[in-house]
Amino acid sequence: MLFAFVLLATASSALSEVAKRSDTIGLSAGITDVPLNETSSKEASSSTKGFDVSTLISSSSASCFNSNGWSYVVTRAFHSSGTVDSNACPSLTAAKSAGVGTRDVYMFPCPTCSASASAQMSTMLQSLSSCSAWSGRVWLDIEGTQYWTGSSSNNKNFYQSLVQACKSQAHACGIYSSAYQWSSLFGSTSYSYGSDLPMWYAHYDGNPSFSDYPNYSYGGWTSPHAKQYAGTTTVCSMGIDKNYSPSF
Repeated sequence: MLFAFVLLATASSALSEVAKRSDTIGLSAGITDVPLNETSSKEASSSTKGFDVSTLISSSSASCFNSNGWSYVVTRAFHSSGTVDSNACPSLTAAKSAGVGTRDVYMFPCPTCSASASAQMSTMLQSLSSCSAWSGRVWLDIEGTQYWTGSSSNNKNFYQSLVQACKSQAHACGIYSSAYQWSSLFGSTSYSYGSDLPMWYAHYDGNPSFSDYPNYSYGGWTSPHAKQYAGTTTVCSMGIDKNYSPSF
């Protein structure tokens, strides 16, 4: 599909980040529940650090990332407007050529569009069908109340259809969200669906570890797969979000 978090502060602090990017919301640069002073961010080790982006990765930036030990990348492949992101495959190709090992995509869906969740998934996957640089996983970017419906029931129905579509159409799937966004969209952090899939959570505390997760758990996941711990920072001449995962 793009973020990270400290305590859930207020709805306005989270949504201010959403508003900043309008249609570009989704993973990079990510929503924060509390803005982070990036100078306080620690650096993950080379084997655990990755980044996500919503813009085109140039070959020079991709080489810079690889040279500096960034081992995985997630790039946007679908806009919240319901259209594919044409930068996805060129970005993945640049990353592969530079030697970045794992190259996933994220999907920022359009719950209010006329196209069904299944149709949106199909459209995105068709655009990636000839992209040999893609590692094969789709991360579903679940956030941004203003891009969803005003009904938690309707939101659940769309989300469940999206998970089903991903499972049936894609090679591999995962869920990206946060406790705050989950509760805002679905009415409670206890709502659970898709918890059999890997989960990538956002918490901008500048700490590349999962030590905070017990205080920010949601959705039935007992352990996370990845964490977005710092966002909207410039690395290798690009705006990225920083991520930690011991097994991405």
